[in-house]
This record gives sequence, C-alpha cells and structure tokens, in this order.
Amino acid sequence: MALAGRLKIGKVSNREISRRNILVHPPEPPLDIIFSNPLDSVYVGRTKIFNAPFYWTYHNVANPHIAVVGISGSGKSYFVKTFLLRASYVWNSNALIIDWAGEYKDWVKEANGSVLSLGKGSYLNLLDLGGMKPYDRIKQVMRTLVLLTDIDNYPEQRRLTEQALEKTYIEAKFTMDTREQKDELGRPILPPTLKDVVRILQEQASMGTYEFPAELENAIYRLRKFTKPGEDYFAQQSSIKLDKLVTSGLVDLDLSGLPDENFRALAALTILQFIKERMRLTGWAAAKGIRLFIVLDEAWKIAKEENSDAVMIVREGRKYNFGMIIASQNPTDISETIFSNAGTTFIFKVKFERFLDYLQGSLNFSNFMRDEISRFSVGECAVNLTLTTSVPYPSTFLMNRVEGEEPTKEYFLDLMPALTERQRRDVSVARSVSFLKNDFRRKLRQYGLLDDKIEEFSKAFERGNRHMDVISFVILLERYGVARRNVSDFLKDAGVADTTIINIFGKVDVKKSGGSIGQISQIILED
Repeated sequence: MALAGRLKIGKVSNREISRRNILVHPPEPPLDIIFSNPLDSVYVGRTKIFNAPFYWTYHNVANPHIAVVGISGSGKSYFVKTFLLRASYVWNSNALIIDWAGEYKDWVKEANGSVLSLGKGSYLNLLDLGGMKPYDRIKQVMRTLVLLTDIDNYPEQRRLTEQALEKTYIEAKFTMDTREQKDELGRPILPPTLKDVVRILQEQASMGTYEFPAELENAIYRLRKFTKPGEDYFAQQSSIKLDKLVTSGLVDLDLSGLPDENFRALAALTILQFIKERMRLTGWAAAKGIRLFIVLDEAWKIAKEENSDAVMIVREGRKYNFGMIIASQNPTDISETIFSNAGTTFIFKVKFERFLDYLQGSLNFSNFMRDEISRFSVGECAVNLTLTTSVPYPSTFLMNRVEGEEPTKEYFLDLMPALTERQRRDVSVARSVSFLKNDFRRKLRQYGLLDDKIEEFSKAFERGNRHMDVISFVILLERYGVARRNVSDFLKDAGVADTTIINIFGKVDVKKSGGSIGQISQIILED
C-alpha cells in the first residue's frame, strides 16, 4: 500500500484479497468454448472484449434450440437469415420458416429456396395423417381447437366434434389404429376433410332428435368458419407435400395471405404437429449436424402456450437432430419452457424495462450486461449459452455485431427502350440482361466511383424491384463520370449485342440533348 509516496509492506489475509477482486475473469467464455472447429460450426461474429471469433455449435450447448429477441430493426431477421445459410453450408441442414407476415419470402427466393403461400393458391388438409394413426390425429386436431377456440369451455360441443371426426375417418374406410391406410387393392386412401366433418354434424342436426340442438349448432358454427368457399384453406386436399417441407433445403411457408391470426396459428400448429410426428418416426440420428431448423418469427399465438407443439418440439428435438429458432420483439411472448430449454439466446437491443427485467431474471446476467443491451446499435447483441457442463465464467457475453451475409442478388437491365421495331418482333433478341449485384459494385469501384454513388445506384435498382431501363442506367453512369468506353465494355460483358449498344448510346445522346428518342439521325460511338 502507498502512504505519502512510500511503499509499505504488510500482511493481508487471503479472505481480504478475495474481497478486493484484484483479478476478475472478464465476462466472456474462453476461446476453447467460443472458437469451435470451423468445419463443424457456424460463424456468427467477434466478441466485444477480446475480438475473438465466435463459432456456434450444438456440441457444447444443452440443446440446439435458439431464442432471438430484440426490437424491430435491431438485427434479428438478419441474424436468422445468415445463420440458416451458413448452417446449410456446414451441415447441409434443411430449414422451414413458418413465416407469419411474409417477411422472409423474397429473401428465400433470392437464396434459391422454395416459397409456399397458404391463402394464395396452396392448401393444407387438416385431416391429413402425416404418418399418424387416425386416433392420434384426432387428438391433435382437438388440442389445436382447444388452443385456438373456447371449445374447452363446452364439454358437450367438444364431445360432438371429436365424435364427428372419428365418424369421418371411418366413413372414408380408414382403420383407426394403424398408420398405413390402403384400400383392398393396396392403393393409398384419400383422407377426408373438414367439410366432411361439418356435413356429418349437419346431418345429425337435420334429424332433429338430438336433445341439445344449440350445442350441436355451435359445434357446427365453430368448424364452418374454416370451410367457407374462398376460406377453405384447411378443408381441401393438400397441395403441399409434407415430406418436401422438411427435406427440400430452404422452404418458406408464407402465412401472410391467410385472413387472421387464428388461421395462421392453425396452419403453424398443424405443420408443427406433422414435423413432430415425422421427427419421432425418423428416430434418433447418429450423423452429425442438424437435419432441420424450424423458424418461428413473431408467432406469439403458438410460442406462448405451454401446451403448444412448439414447446413439445423444443423438449424433444435434440435427440432427433432438429432445432427450433424462435424470434420475437417481446421476450414475454415466448413460453418460459422454451426459454428454459433454449441452449442459446441471442439478445439484440431491448428498450423496455419490463422486458429487460424478464430477460435478466430468466438468464441471470449482470446489471452491466443489462445496460449494454439497452444501448446496443443495429447488429450488436449479447449471447447467453447454456453449456452442458458447469463453468467458472459468465454464460452471457457481448458481440461486436453479427457478421452476416446475403444471398447473391441479380440486377436486371430492360433493353426494350433501345430495341428497334424489327428487333422487338424478333423473338431471338434478348429483352433484358442481368448481372450480379456484387460484381456490379466491384466494377463501379474500379471505375473510380465512391461508396456513396455506388449506394445510390443500388437504391435506384431496389426501387425498381432490381430492374432499370438501360437508357436511364447509361445516363446515370455517365453522370457519375464513367467513361463511355467503360460503359460499353460493361454492357458487352453483360451480354448486350453490339448493334443494341449502338442504339443505346444513340438514344442516350438524343435524350440528353432534349430530343425525341423515337428518331435518331446519327450515331457516334466514342473511342
């Protein structure tokens, strides 16, 4: 200790030294935890304190399920997209996005994935078995109705509905306690639909012998809303192949075309039920990696309920190599069971005190961490790992930002304004050409354009849904100082014919001089 500029040596007990916290482990796991084998893990970004690379892997966490929370625009969706792309590279993982608001569909198309739109031409038969026994499927349908309606308050209506479901399968020649359903010739039997259930209930009502007609009418009314013409998305034979949902790479199930939250929740719960049964039928997997990631984003209607199939998948998914990613602006919209079973939580910016209270109470991080979370900028996040072994260091640490990536984008040039009437009639002449966004930006840098001008170009293409007419394109390039020879080389590289390039420059000159594009008397191509 120092007194008046002098050093004084004295005895201090170990207990006193421990209270002074001279050496404290920084709030960050050691490198052997966060820096896993890059060939068997997903890179996320760098840590804030030591700038160490963080590679996520399912090997050292309690389970592969991930919770993602943060305000709108904080980077949640960007993280999910990046994670799914990299997981597909590393483990060849499939991904199914149950897309509540249609937020992911454009990105999935750009990433060469598949988009299935319920409410916009695709159908999902609620009475498909998905490899289940009819008795088991009836129990699932009833559990779904309990979650989405008030049927549990009316035992008689519940009994009538369950009875009609059973009769529907029996009338369709289904064997109630077997999975394989074949007719006498060994052909698959077509499943019934909700319309058959409603018909059976209506036939019972028309007989006039049931002692509680009001109960019967209400049971019919509850199901009929899903069978109305134009809204019978779950009462026709399925156009969606259930097996392909979970084995076709990146798939977006777009629910934005459905009428309301109940319809969306019905679709999501049905799909999760089929996935859960497929998971059980497939059995334990010895191969490394995650076979399927299921994404639920802002699906509070089903993520909050303790009896939801989302919770059941979270409880069982690890042993079958299935992972769930659940994202929400409001952490209280995610079931506590899901939170407690999530092996990893990514926390982006959270502002509201009650949300911070909930997260801090659930994940037990420090007040320092809480303050950092409330001040995050876009892409910054905290990560909480529930590791398989007890560790002597904090389980929550800070990330500089998620280092993401986007799928390759193409920009399209419309050549029609530069084509002659004869060329327009010739079906062999290209109407448009495309080039990669990243290649285009790189070329512009080679031409000497600064980032602000390059960004203006990108915004111009995005405003046109990645399309621009070639005349406007060339005028903009020349306005920013790109030489005509470079413009010509760029167009040739993109596949534009020489004769079309001559027409393009002629019409550019006419337009820049204020003349009519329809008439060109002389073409001058600069050297």
